Amino acid sequence: MHKENTVESIVLLSHKSPDSVINVKVEFGEGEGKVPLAAIAERAKKYQPKPKITYKMIQEYVEKRYGFKVHTAYIAEVKRSLGLTMYDAPNAVEELKQPRKRPPKEKVEAITEALKYFEVI
Repeated sequence: MHKENTVESIVLLSHKSPDSVINVKVEFGEGEGKVPLAAIAERAKKYQPKPKITYKMIQEYVEKRYGFKVHTAYIAEVKRSLGLTMYDAPNAVEELKQPRKRPPKEKVEAITEALKYFEVI
């Protein structure tokens, strides 16, 4: 029989006063000893979550770039085929009335390119 090494921790959270305090004075702006605001703003951009890409955004991109419309079902089918995360739709049904239709090749390519443009893939 194989035993795993495990560690259990119990953490008590309290409202205890800190043992010590460090006061830090920071000056923002340009010049020696000051922290430039532009650098902080640039660094903060790296930590911002990416905006959620909607099917509507993909549809608008494809129509603008390729001149044709794509149905949301085609977008879902492409995402499914790529193994991307799918969210439950509020109008989803347990059983489909008819089998899913495979989107035409040019629409698959356009949707895939849109997903790359929006950095989903």
